[in-house]
Amino acid sequence: MNLSIKDILKCTKGKLVTGNEKEECINYSRDTRTIKNGDTYIAIKGENFDGNLFWEEAIKKGANTVILNNMNITEEKRNEYKNKNIILVDDTVKAIGEMAKYKMEIHKKKYNLKVVGVTGSVGKTSTKDIIANVLSKKYKVLKTEGNNNNHIGLPLTILRLQDEEIAVIEMGMNHFNEISYLTKIAKPDIAVITNIGTSHIGNLGSRENILKAKLEILEGMDKINVVINNDNDLLNKWYLENKEKYEIHTFGIKNESEFKAQNIKLEENSSEFICKNNNEKIHIYVPVGGEHFILNALCGATVGKLLNLNDDEIRNGISSFELTAKRMEIIHLKNDITLVNDSYNASFESMKASISSLKNMNGTRKIAVLGDMFELGAFSEKLHRDVGTEIYKNKIDKLFLTGTNAKFIGEEAIKNGYNEKNVFYFENKELLQENLKQNLQKGDVILIKASNGMKLFDIADNLKKEYSI
Repeated sequence: MNLSIKDILKCTKGKLVTGNEKEECINYSRDTRTIKNGDTYIAIKGENFDGNLFWEEAIKKGANTVILNNMNITEEKRNEYKNKNIILVDDTVKAIGEMAKYKMEIHKKKYNLKVVGVTGSVGKTSTKDIIANVLSKKYKVLKTEGNNNNHIGLPLTILRLQDEEIAVIEMGMNHFNEISYLTKIAKPDIAVITNIGTSHIGNLGSRENILKAKLEILEGMDKINVVINNDNDLLNKWYLENKEKYEIHTFGIKNESEFKAQNIKLEENSSEFICKNNNEKIHIYVPVGGEHFILNALCGATVGKLLNLNDDEIRNGISSFELTAKRMEIIHLKNDITLVNDSYNASFESMKASISSLKNMNGTRKIAVLGDMFELGAFSEKLHRDVGTEIYKNKIDKLFLTGTNAKFIGEEAIKNGYNEKNVFYFENKELLQENLKQNLQKGDVILIKASNGMKLFDIADNLKKEYSI
């Protein structure tokens, strides 16, 4: 189940400087801080760092194998590390892609591994997590950890494969051809598209182009089998145009779908609904609040049924689902203050969903702490203003803002009729944090959300530390 040195040389066209072709590589790391005995160190070269500089440190920390971008290894070093495996390749990033592709081919052919690929503008990580949790009630599952969904994270995820029966693999992108590359490595049997929103619209120019980029996931499939959110306008349109051409399974709340949520009971921190599939009905409890998590649960149920889970396995997989940190993470603090830490990332669609969830939470005042959304290009001002409209519509009590474009959120909220006395704008997050703490009252509910680069999670961490129960 593991790649041998010989396998790695074969698929990467690499050169073995020292070592034994018969040895196997089990665990892989690109970070010397995480190296353990016997690991394989992969020297990734980025804009601001060169992994080649740390190969000896990796060996000294226990690495048995190092894969390096072509460099000169002196005779002295060859003798010093003659009992280690040193492999040289032209490009380590391309090499791990080839290694992952080779490993995936072996596991699909020899061990009948099934792959679920997950992409979409919003909710990829939480949807991936809920699908994996559902499938784990019947199968041994490997999943993408966190959001390691790019040209480095996805291959490293696949290289972790051992004896799993199913892999749930997240695929992200910023530009065209990125998912095309990833899907040809992962070779999904089922493709999931959560939605088509505005994330990365600054790079791609339109939502239609975003749809086109997400549909690249189909390029890696031997047989097209797609699961889509039928409530999304562009996915619904694509489904109607292609339902005779491909095997497409739909889930939704509003539009008539193969898996549809009915009799919804939406609570502050949870929801319940009936999942209707033809004449079959499953009662489902979701341990997270928000309508968007009902859609995630429906997706998990859809994939579960396609992979032959029974109703109890699906129910248990959804009800035991746990959120990844910084994604609608609800923390109870002193003085009955509730912190909703959703600081990991942001797009207009996720901002809208989080603001709606904030509105429905129990508390004396609803406070939104918001920062910039990134990669929106020419659409940035409009989409930030659209967030301001959502603040007004949902009657949020206080609005704290920081960031170059976040000021448009406040401007538009006021333009819609929001009381300007309840809008507070700050040049940096430190000033915002101090003023927020001065304004807090018993029973407040605070939502913190922005693109990850704004680092508003620092505010959440500070509040957790200072107001912990």
